[in-house]
Amino acid sequence: MIAPLMPTYNRADLAFERGEGAWLYTVDQRRFLDFGAGIATSSLGHNHPRLVAAIAAQAGRVMHVSNLYRVPQAERLAARLVDASFADSVFFCNSGAEANEGMVKMMRRAQAATGHAERTRIICFDGAFHGRTLAMLSATGNAKYLSGFGEPAPGFDHVPLNNMNAVRDAIGPDTAGIMIEPIQGESGVNAATVRFLQELRAACDEYGLLLGLDEVQCGMGRTGRLFAHEWAGIRPDVVSTAKGIGGGFPLGAILATEAVARHLTPGSHGTTFGGNPLACAAGNAVLDVVLEPGFLDHVAARGRTLKAALQALVEERPDVFETVRGHESAPGLMLGLKCRVPVAEIQQAALQEHLLTVGAGDDVLRVVPPLVVDDAECREAAARLSRAAERVRPRRQEARRLQAAAS
Repeated sequence: MIAPLMPTYNRADLAFERGEGAWLYTVDQRRFLDFGAGIATSSLGHNHPRLVAAIAAQAGRVMHVSNLYRVPQAERLAARLVDASFADSVFFCNSGAEANEGMVKMMRRAQAATGHAERTRIICFDGAFHGRTLAMLSATGNAKYLSGFGEPAPGFDHVPLNNMNAVRDAIGPDTAGIMIEPIQGESGVNAATVRFLQELRAACDEYGLLLGLDEVQCGMGRTGRLFAHEWAGIRPDVVSTAKGIGGGFPLGAILATEAVARHLTPGSHGTTFGGNPLACAAGNAVLDVVLEPGFLDHVAARGRTLKAALQALVEERPDVFETVRGHESAPGLMLGLKCRVPVAEIQQAALQEHLLTVGAGDDVLRVVPPLVVDDAECREAAARLSRAAERVRPRRQEARRLQAAAS
């Protein structure tokens, strides 16, 4: 008999009742170090006093009015994002998938409005993950996620990451733009190189294409800058973001230049909940912290500490871990451990050590703690992963012994 809550997730048998910073407490009072951060979403950790106060205060005033009226909280948040980024205008929604849908619509609409209605196709990349809507499943291109949902939505072409020759070969007269994650999270923390991002910008300028960046996971300070593309020194045409922007409260955003944004005229796009007073109060509270002088430097420094600890772990446990993955210029707090064993095994062993992580493709363990972690917590996470590797090793050795005996 099916459960009342649809079984669409393989949930760990854990239920958390409260949190503090980088720590979560179960209903039976076990304490876990959270280096998953709700899949890179709890950017300020748990129970951050400024975020909690902002949400509580706004909830006591007005939570939702719809976009039929002005929303001062959204106007303020948009202005602050514009001031801190490449963008001229911002559209708020509820999630990363919605932000990516809106980004594709903006790119197509801008091409049509400037005399190129035939330009509708978007070049995407192998290993991408852009969300779970039907169109974004097609943009992702992963056969496993598409299975059982019928024909993929048209308009998406896929090429290998960091392969400029393949990109140029894919550009045609009906290409509208390019959509890329500066760091792919779901497929195993695979980063686009700085040079590749710069070459994409140049190719878009050469062919009259739009460059859209999916920074749902790697944006909002996770790499030590507000957006990961800043490390490449490029100016995109449109960027999607979500996850950490609300610190755990549902919020997404599309940031765009005026040349793109001005074509989304009234009636061309919309949302019921997006950008409501409560969500934007949360977003403003997150920006209050993330844009404080020195905060992003803190993220970069903690990233260096964490990467060093994980690299030492690879050297200590080469039978379990192969390498550390992340951005070439700045590791920040979006790192991956490539495992020599199935990632599910090391993730489960980490749970036994009261450490929360996130699995990814290619047997990579994502390590994405809240941006407020300290050095001691980074080293503690590595120590717990070392003990997790020790748990895994005897099981692997026994499995090999049994396999040898059977043969």
